[in-house]
Amino acid sequence: MDSFKYALAGLFVMFKEERNARIHLIMAIGSIVGGVYFNLSLTEWIFLVFAIGLVIALELINTAIENLADFVSPERNEKIKKVKDLAAGAVLVGAMGAFIIGLIIFLPKLLNIYEIIFNFPSLIDF
Repeated sequence: MDSFKYALAGLFVMFKEERNARIHLIMAIGSIVGGVYFNLSLTEWIFLVFAIGLVIALELINTAIENLADFVSPERNEKIKKVKDLAAGAVLVGAMGAFIIGLIIFLPKLLNIYEIIFNFPSLIDF
């Protein structure tokens, strides 16, 4: 039970200290609200939850690496910078993948709303 408590503490620290993590959290909440609104299929939910989980997990790993690197080497160090850049790159790749999954899931639904509101067929047929 202690390990669960420590894991939650890590989540709270990340969301408290990392601006990008809070942005990811807001996007995740918005995606979940959108998923409920659009009544996503089971398959769509699976992909959406996986994408959200991946981005949050990568952000946690990135934050852990940054904190450890800052502890080990408080002064500027090119090797530490490289490690931090690589970890940040992992978050970027995960976030881009999540964004694409979001587009695949939500864009057709948003275009359908556009067609209904403006009575205008979209240029993209799904």
